[in-house]
Amino acid sequence: MKIKPFRGIRPPRALAKQVSSRPYDVLNSEEARAEAAGNEMSLYHIIKPEINFPEGTDEHDERVYQAAREQFDKFREKGWLVQDEQAHYYVYAQTMDGRTQYGLVVAAWVEDYMEGRIKKHELTRRDKEEDRMKHVRVNNANVEPVFFAYPHHAELDGIVARVASGEPEYDFVSDLDGFGHTFWVIRDEQDIARITEIVSAMPAMYIADGHHRSAAAALVGHEKKLQNPNHRGDEEYNYFLAVCFPDDQLHIMDYNRVVKDLNGMTEEQFLEALQADFEVEDKGSSVYRPEGLHVFALYLGGHWYKLTAKPGRADDNDPIGVLDVTISSNLILDKLLGIKDLRSDKRIDFVGGIRGLEELSRRVDSGEMKMALALYPVTMQQLIDIADTGNIMPPKTTWFEPKLRSGLVVHELV
Repeated sequence: MKIKPFRGIRPPRALAKQVSSRPYDVLNSEEARAEAAGNEMSLYHIIKPEINFPEGTDEHDERVYQAAREQFDKFREKGWLVQDEQAHYYVYAQTMDGRTQYGLVVAAWVEDYMEGRIKKHELTRRDKEEDRMKHVRVNNANVEPVFFAYPHHAELDGIVARVASGEPEYDFVSDLDGFGHTFWVIRDEQDIARITEIVSAMPAMYIADGHHRSAAAALVGHEKKLQNPNHRGDEEYNYFLAVCFPDDQLHIMDYNRVVKDLNGMTEEQFLEALQADFEVEDKGSSVYRPEGLHVFALYLGGHWYKLTAKPGRADDNDPIGVLDVTISSNLILDKLLGIKDLRSDKRIDFVGGIRGLEELSRRVDSGEMKMALALYPVTMQQLIDIADTGNIMPPKTTWFEPKLRSGLVVHELV
């Protein structure tokens, strides 16, 4: 693996909370417009630039992309984003529910992505890649980071912990969700050199969250390489912005399903049909959360049910077959409900674990959905096994929380 320090473009200490935002893809245009209301320093003006136009403006309009660049220039002119004089690594810590994870902010090498050393576990859609590629091109910068995981390393953890024991550059709590965000600058040249050396010996890193941003950033860098007849290999466009966390600090939340109908069955018929592949136990009206692998929670008709997959329903020797998303997709969504394509079927929707299981019962009780299915979370080891074997997880499998805050540091491609 190859990384390098970089001259980050970032807000002055007093403005970090005002400038920073949630990632572009966790909220829609209306939500971004509401969150940015009254705050011209909000990064949403750059990463969700449609909010600078009348409501209803197509976010893929060329004028919208151009507005992103105009806003980026404005932020720099106003001093809301300022470039560091020297190249640094940075440490970014996030705290949620009393648990803190410490990430190393780096410039990651494009060729590691292109040649498969930065490993993925999800498919990407070309239209979404192209959207982010346009954003990178017009700004000539990675405005938002991607989220990597690496096999934890005691010495690297020690360097990060020592840096994090010092005075932070930024330290604030988001008013929106109560999550803490703390940020340090690594200035010591020996630490920088040793970090580079340690990571260079790692065989791989893993995309935890941000597959489209990773693809877009790497593809634009590769594009610039091909377009430059004097390409040397040390240009800034050969790198993109990433925050890398040790795998043992990360927490994957459940990613659950809600379905609009029972494919023509009554509730009784559906529950009976489930018994071919699951032990079905009525848990009553109180919320039931799956407590282990191959155990599911079904919410239907005001009741929670425990579904335990019968022996032989999972392939524990296959990194995909062992996943609960695979079991539920094959034996419930496809076999019983006729939902074969999770990406395109309009009868199904997905609910991230951060919203809680109460969100599942709410959507069913409201009449919007007929049933909900809660899954036991995927583990980091399962994710790594899938990426290492070149497999791809089924859609909507992992939900990482907390999300990276955007705007704490930007990486320019020149």
